[in-house]
Amino acid sequence: MKIAIAGASGRMGRMLIETVLAADDAELVGALDREGSPALGIDAGAFLGRDTGVKITADLDAALADAEYLIDFTRPEGTLTHLAAAQKHGVKMIVGTTGFSEEDKARLAKGAEQVAVVFAPNMSVGVNATFKLLEIAAKILNTGYDIEIIEAHHRHKVDAPSGTALRMGEVVAEALGRDLKECAIYGREGVTGERDPSTIGFATVRGGDIVGDHTVLFAGIGERIEITHKSSSRLSYAQGSLRAARFLAQYKTGLFDMQDVLGLR
Repeated sequence: MKIAIAGASGRMGRMLIETVLAADDAELVGALDREGSPALGIDAGAFLGRDTGVKITADLDAALADAEYLIDFTRPEGTLTHLAAAQKHGVKMIVGTTGFSEEDKARLAKGAEQVAVVFAPNMSVGVNATFKLLEIAAKILNTGYDIEIIEAHHRHKVDAPSGTALRMGEVVAEALGRDLKECAIYGREGVTGERDPSTIGFATVRGGDIVGDHTVLFAGIGERIEITHKSSSRLSYAQGSLRAARFLAQYKTGLFDMQDVLGLR
């Protein structure tokens, strides 16, 4: 698989590069970064002490010229720009970017009519197994339990709640026949009144170098059930991204997520 990486000098970008270079069935052919990045012109493997022959560039056409896949964990505006270039070059995309608006998601879906895309707020196999567990739990614990979602990430994360937390909320709401847009509570302060049992609450923590912790709490009378996933490394996201690329080999167009990749539908 000939793969290009967006955000090549970032924490996730470097993990993706390292994972691609270590894979027997993948080849790094492009490395993208933003205009003005001090990493431009540097070999993509320099941080590993390796000479890959792939220089980090802001030139989309150059980065995608030999690519079959682009893996993108950047920002919504950057990802959508990359999507347009991917359509031009016929490059499939694996998108782990979070913080998209509904309009942005619609643009992504439209782009998938021309090139195959796996879009997921979290590429970790473990997190996606957790989504399935939450669906089952919500159907069983459908009355008498208050639902709260608590997530924690590093100090550099710019969106809240995390895309993974929001997806957890969507999975639970769908299993209960609710619309998350109508039942989500994203903050509490002051005299809030008694808790509405139909709501799903979110709490956000930001600090240090926390990679990603997520807990969904089902709080009943006399008991509580907690389903938790904790990431200690970004490696799981990178490995999941390669699994998504392998899945896309059989498709030319279409919008998929990790539930499709893992056969959990």
